[in-house]
Amino acid sequence: MGEWMIAALALACGAAGGLAAALVCTRRRYRAALAEQGRLLDRERDRAARAAVDAERARIAAELHDIVSHNVSLMVVQAGAAREVLPTMPGEAENALRAVEAAGRDAMTELRHLLGLLAPAQDGSDEPDELAPQPGLGQLGALADRIAFAGLPVEVRVSGEARPVPAGVDVTAYRIVQEALTNALKHGDGAKAEVVVRYTDQYLRVEVLNSGPSVLTGGARPAPPDAGAGTGRGLLGLRERVAVYGGELDARRRLGGGYRVRARIPLERA
Repeated sequence: MGEWMIAALALACGAAGGLAAALVCTRRRYRAALAEQGRLLDRERDRAARAAVDAERARIAAELHDIVSHNVSLMVVQAGAAREVLPTMPGEAENALRAVEAAGRDAMTELRHLLGLLAPAQDGSDEPDELAPQPGLGQLGALADRIAFAGLPVEVRVSGEARPVPAGVDVTAYRIVQEALTNALKHGDGAKAEVVVRYTDQYLRVEVLNSGPSVLTGGARPAPPDAGAGTGRGLLGLRERVAVYGGELDARRRLGGGYRVRARIPLERA
């Protein structure tokens, strides 16, 4: 009986030792799994941070392109016009130079706004000193006037019941019209442009048409680098903006001549 108890005790001690060893191994594996999970989370956080930085850089680059390209293009066109008419029509040359000055001031105002959003406030708070409103569909008239004064007459038409839209959609729609008109002014042979904004229950539709030589006659210029599915930051960046709101943007030459930019943005999703 005593030998049996000794054997049972030895067996129990062996089992306890095995359980202890298994518990130690389990704890080691658990700590190793936690450490590996921590490393994976750190890598995922780094990847997410890099993606956020890349997205913000792309957004800032697109905004800078819209500001600089539009205003500098107006300045170049007006400066060239002033040089052409300066000897014979000094009054017209002065008006063109005033337009150059105004475009420069507009560019500086928008750049100050953008940099003000990026830079910290002087008092150390997170809020910038001033928050000027971003451009939107309400400024299409002023935009059309600037383009018309630079030499491309623009007609703006609104159909449907105009109503407030989300701020991001408002800015995106304005930038679509701005980019399309700027490209038409820089690259087109057209005599005029037409902007149509349509409000429906589900969508905001924006269309910009400019006249020009027909591709069927062989007299059309090659498409500008910003157009269509090109690699420029212009319309390609606008496609990405529109896609954020679940919309679509199409840009192509028209068979009858000129160019067409058309966007459809769903308002319910926005």
